[in-house]
Amino acid sequence: MKRLITTFVIGLIAAVSAVSQQKPQDSGTKPPETAKPAAMPSVDEVLARYVAAIGGKEAVQKLTSRTAKGTFEIPAMGVSASAEMFAKAPNKSLLVLDIPGFGIIRDGFDGTIGWAEEPQGGLREKTGAELAASKRDNDFYRDIRLKEIYSKMELTGKEKVGDRDAYAVAATAPDGSTEKLYFDVETALMVRADTERETPQGKLPIQAFMEDYKEVDGIKMPFTLRQSTAAFSFTIKLTEVKHNVAIEDSKFAKP
Repeated sequence: MKRLITTFVIGLIAAVSAVSQQKPQDSGTKPPETAKPAAMPSVDEVLARYVAAIGGKEAVQKLTSRTAKGTFEIPAMGVSASAEMFAKAPNKSLLVLDIPGFGIIRDGFDGTIGWAEEPQGGLREKTGAELAASKRDNDFYRDIRLKEIYSKMELTGKEKVGDRDAYAVAATAPDGSTEKLYFDVETALMVRADTERETPQGKLPIQAFMEDYKEVDGIKMPFTLRQSTAAFSFTIKLTEVKHNVAIEDSKFAKP
């Protein structure tokens, strides 16, 4: 896959000397001009670079399903579990965590119904804002459809994600909920997403970091996902990813 690498040099260049409070002398010379900051890209340009960086629209559209295996860890609690993920176009998904000493956690979306199941709380169906978020999150072609998924997207500036510069894009969903997406200035890849999710315990702010991008079947995808909340942080690391695997629709159905 041909990798698109575009470097944007953006920022203010500070003046070397302080501005004099005196009136300019009639010497015929002009004060030194300061360099102007480079123009910021448009949202469309940021998104276009992102699509190109992950492999391009055509490469993404060739995929119809995905299975993945990996590990799930909550370092602060000493929790480690196996993780399995299943996804199928256009919008079905299932995440399965098997936590020793606790049991199996499932989170699924069958294209219409969102549901979650865990040993203590049992099975429940998602509604309202939580269900709307599931519909947005589980679009199989989400990466190439961001302008369609969100009713408004605005570039708010350039911010740091770790020690790297990233373009920050504020995204507003049709239901009014907002998210902030960060795209690395140099690689164009999405490296962070700030969201607020509705849960049974109320609204929960979440920071997600996408790291360790690797190429699989012509597209780049993050093999490490870190999510941080006020309550705890966890990490999912993928060890295996397969595409265009046959998956029965019943796999995603609410039990």
